[in-house]
Amino acid sequence: MTLTVVSLGSSFAAGPFIPPIVDAEAGRSGRNYPRLAAARLGAELVDLTVSGATTATILDEPQTTSSGRVYAPQIESVPRDADVVTITAGGNDLTYTASMLFAAFRRLDPAHPTSRFLAPRFPDGLQEPSAEMVETAQSGLVRIVEGVSARTDHARIVLVDYLTVVGGGTSGGAWFDDAERDLFLRMRTALEGAYVRAAEQSGAELVRMSDLSREHCLDSAEPWVRGLLTDPASSTGSFHPNALGMERVAEELVRQLA
Repeated sequence: MTLTVVSLGSSFAAGPFIPPIVDAEAGRSGRNYPRLAAARLGAELVDLTVSGATTATILDEPQTTSSGRVYAPQIESVPRDADVVTITAGGNDLTYTASMLFAAFRRLDPAHPTSRFLAPRFPDGLQEPSAEMVETAQSGLVRIVEGVSARTDHARIVLVDYLTVVGGGTSGGAWFDDAERDLFLRMRTALEGAYVRAAEQSGAELVRMSDLSREHCLDSAEPWVRGLLTDPASSTGSFHPNALGMERVAEELVRQLA
């Protein structure tokens, strides 16, 4: 019997600007980790990922893209006969990569379209991840797991956490200063902790890509994430998984499912 794999999540699952793009509005790649893993498993895939998603837009809030397209809450489309459901979300609840983008483009060119696009989200500049933000991500992940469990008959539910973007040795180059880098490290730690606690609380399986990618962050010899993309057409794909990173996530997911 053919497996059915369902993927829920934001851009770290969708794979914006990794060709081929199968849904430009969703920033969804034909070579994101869900598709690569499903191909290795010989499975049918229901890919519901949308770049920019939060735990709320997976659960119960429609998501409207910058062009006005509306995506229904992702969980509503999970089929009852799903065998595996993967979840990668929560970073946007903490403004994780958005903070990196804001810092980098503010330094590079405050007049850049991406700077102007992000500025309203950061009226007071970069902010520490608050306890409330972390709780929103953690409880959101738990609720997604619970919702998927209620909607499916027998699915294995797998939380797949975020590839490491910034490491302790990341210089940031012209993108961010040391204080900003240290803030992003604290955000990373907060997000990783939210995943661990959500897995413990919900009983979901956990693929800890954050640990496996420690030596593959920015400035490493073999990064699994992109640096800064200055073209306005693709700049929001900065500090996200690259094609190699998606391959490595797919490999580990398949290994843990075996």
